Amino acid sequence: MASPGIDTEQEPLLGDRTPGSREWDIIETEEHYKSRWISIRILYLTMFFSSVGFSIVIMSIWPYLQKIDQTADASFLGWVIASFSLGQMVASPVFGLWSNYRPRKEPLIVSIFISVVANCLYAYVHVPASHNKYYMLVARGLVGFGAASTDEVQFPQGDIDQVAALATNVLFFVVLFIFALFETIVTPLTMDMYAWTREQAVLYDGIILAALGVEAILIFMGVKLLSKKIGDRAILLGGLIVVWVGCFILLPWGNQFPKIQWEELHNNSIPNTTFGEIIITLWKSPREDHNEGPTGCPIEQAWCFYTPMIHLAQFLTAAMLIGVGYPTCNVTSYTLYSKVLGPKPQGVYMGWLTASGSAARILGPVFISQVYTSWGPRWAFSLVCGIVVLTIMLLGVVYRRLVPFSVRHGRIQE
Repeated sequence: MASPGIDTEQEPLLGDRTPGSREWDIIETEEHYKSRWISIRILYLTMFFSSVGFSIVIMSIWPYLQKIDQTADASFLGWVIASFSLGQMVASPVFGLWSNYRPRKEPLIVSIFISVVANCLYAYVHVPASHNKYYMLVARGLVGFGAASTDEVQFPQGDIDQVAALATNVLFFVVLFIFALFETIVTPLTMDMYAWTREQAVLYDGIILAALGVEAILIFMGVKLLSKKIGDRAILLGGLIVVWVGCFILLPWGNQFPKIQWEELHNNSIPNTTFGEIIITLWKSPREDHNEGPTGCPIEQAWCFYTPMIHLAQFLTAAMLIGVGYPTCNVTSYTLYSKVLGPKPQGVYMGWLTASGSAARILGPVFISQVYTSWGPRWAFSLVCGIVVLTIMLLGVVYRRLVPFSVRHGRIQE
């Protein structure tokens, strides 16, 4: 039997609708009910198509960036990916304020128009003769600007546990930070470690993320059932532990090193080999597709020479665990945050949660691309493990404060 504390965590997000409660007095006609659910389903479909488009682009950005501009490195990739969330974070309050004073259709139409123009620009960033990587940076920023939310900004309510609300924002930030850096580094990592071509990286990594998407659907359904037994806080803690294990598994080990770009050329350029022998060897060797470019770990990354490779089974296991932990923490942190805020209007506080998520998607790609390029996966994933440990410690400190609004104000005994 579930304990009373767990029972309170199962309280409906919008409060109790039993006779005599405050929510019972809210009257909704059948027509309004159907209209509301039509809007909700349209939003579901819109978010689905938006997520599909985002997933397609995120897997192909790195190969596309390498193809259009040879001067772009993995550190610049982080800025390109972060520009989307930066544009979204800047535009969200603008569109939100606009929708407060004008019909909501206006900002919605403008945002769709900006998205279409920005995606067209992204499709043709290869056309200019130079500075193509900067055109891509601007295009992705505009795509994020057009994808900004148009949620209304409402006045905050009082009597909220500000510590619990702030802590949940931090937890949500870290959860999105981890996944943002993972989806950013997955393509460069697999190309460096396994010498995959651009086409192979887009295909194989796309399959991996698709499998993680199916896994996430199952996790969402399982979390709903599990929360009735152990509560949201315990699930969030378990999800963070699973994420930590996944990141820990990604640490390189062993004596096998990744293939270095231009390795064949260096092997053939030994002092006792004549120029004619070099030409004959290169002629007989399989010819490389120059459109693909060299494969393997770039020689510019010094860590490629002394850091062991991450084995494919190691990478797939870590991806599976992160694919379990991320959706678990994501949906649970949303649920806890809404319960902490209570049944009153949550517009401003949800805006802060969205802002923290956007900040995570800005800082995550920049962080991982800079650390990975300079110091390699060992340092990168060690630091990520440390961040997750600190987050688990934070959750332990505020664990008892992450209770529903109604429990805190005595409407329900914990």
